[in-house]
Amino acid sequence: MSQAYVRSRGNIGMLTVADREFACVLGKAGVVSADAKREGDGATPAGTWKLRAGFWRADRLAKPDGPLAFTPIAADMFWDDDPASPHYNTLRRGAPPKHPERLLRADPVYDVVVPLGFNDDPIVPGRGSAIFLHVARPERTPTAGCVALALDDLLEVLAALPPDPSLTIG
Repeated sequence: MSQAYVRSRGNIGMLTVADREFACVLGKAGVVSADAKREGDGATPAGTWKLRAGFWRADRLAKPDGPLAFTPIAADMFWDDDPASPHYNTLRRGAPPKHPERLLRADPVYDVVVPLGFNDDPIVPGRGSAIFLHVARPERTPTAGCVALALDDLLEVLAALPPDPSLTIG
């Protein structure tokens, strides 16, 4: 069964799925062990992470193909990245806290966004949140800890994923 893999060198990587390779960018601090990952450190956690579902900007593009369920992004959606919150590292809707990770953005970075199953079972406050597979900035600058690809490449990766997919970062 084919899965997706990221090989990295610093904050640059190659994502492989279905015998195809795609350039990607990673956290500005590169890849660290999952045990060393901390909120706000700018690192991408090494390990194998489930890809369960995703979100997309239905006002900008068609629903991505592939095995994942996708939900359209709404204006009130945010990811709770406050370690003191009882909802840390979860999708929330409604009135956001002071500094939420909003999913509805003016830029295209979250036009397609898939949370990685990092620090979600169980959730450990401060271990890291909002680790996503998402669209790279046009200048391909490093992320805050996510894995980012050009939009066309990301859509191709999602369409090529097998059922019950995971992403291994190493």
